[in-house]
Amino acid sequence: MTIDATFWVMISFFAFIGLLIYFKIPQKIKKTLDENINNIKNQIDEADKLKEDAKNILTEHERKISNSEVEVKQMLNKASEEAEKNVIKTNKDFHSLMETRKRNAEERVKQLKNQALKDIRNASVKIAIQSVEKLIKNSLDKSKLDKIYSSSIEETKLALKKKSS
Repeated sequence: MTIDATFWVMISFFAFIGLLIYFKIPQKIKKTLDENINNIKNQIDEADKLKEDAKNILTEHERKISNSEVEVKQMLNKASEEAEKNVIKTNKDFHSLMETRKRNAEERVKQLKNQALKDIRNASVKIAIQSVEKLIKNSLDKSKLDKIYSSSIEETKLALKKKSS
């Protein structure tokens, strides 16, 4: 039998395989692969857990958002109602204030009218008295003057009574 290069390649191959088995390389490779498989399985399980947690959080936040939307609508409705109430109240207050001012103005006009009538009466009486005094001073006949004075006073009284009525 001739020993050629193929023989030595075969011997080297078996020696290599023997060394691999001697140093337990296949078990180490298997152990490393198993560790990697377990590590990947753990990562997948953790990712599934995180995915489930994310779904739960998403559901919770969506529920909170829908609740918030309802609360915002309620708050807007409440604010709108309060604004309407405030407008109505302000409007009522304004009208009552204007009504009070109107009554006060009417009362003031009545007072001014009454005061003007009193002033006119007083002025009329004063003018009548002055006229009578002038007539008395200018008149020579005392009896005639007394008649004119009496009639003027009576006429003034009647005129004042008619105006005050």
